[in-house]
Amino acid sequence: MFTSDTEMKRRGRRLLIKSMTAYFSVSILCLVITNVYALFGHGVRSESMDFMFLYPLIGGTGVFLLMTLIAVYLPERLREVSRVGYNLHNSGIASLTSAAMLTGIMEIAGTSSKWIGYIKLAGYVLVCGAFVCQSLRFLKRAVR
Repeated sequence: MFTSDTEMKRRGRRLLIKSMTAYFSVSILCLVITNVYALFGHGVRSESMDFMFLYPLIGGTGVFLLMTLIAVYLPERLREVSRVGYNLHNSGIASLTSAAMLTGIMEIAGTSSKWIGYIKLAGYVLVCGAFVCQSLRFLKRAVR
């Protein structure tokens, strides 16, 4: 069965809006987790955990909002999102958010781990890989 071009455009726009909504919900969930953890941690707070919500808010909601706004000014053939880049980006933001939460838990507990640095590094590498994949797809379609 064939899908029309307008259906593809709608699916892409729905994917971006769905992603923005999901990331905004995750940001709110991060705020709730931080505050509940602080209640049960006898009021002890961690800076890493307090700012954990910024990864999904800026890195998720902000990026996809920017992509949606920019897509209005692009020709139709350049609006498509790279699926590999999309998946890498989601994995990177998840890694960075979980690393921030684990760092906060470790700081409150009074211990540390070298593995959290590796998780953060993996998150940054995944986000950069997503940018490269999306850029290559954009350039490939722009040359045509």
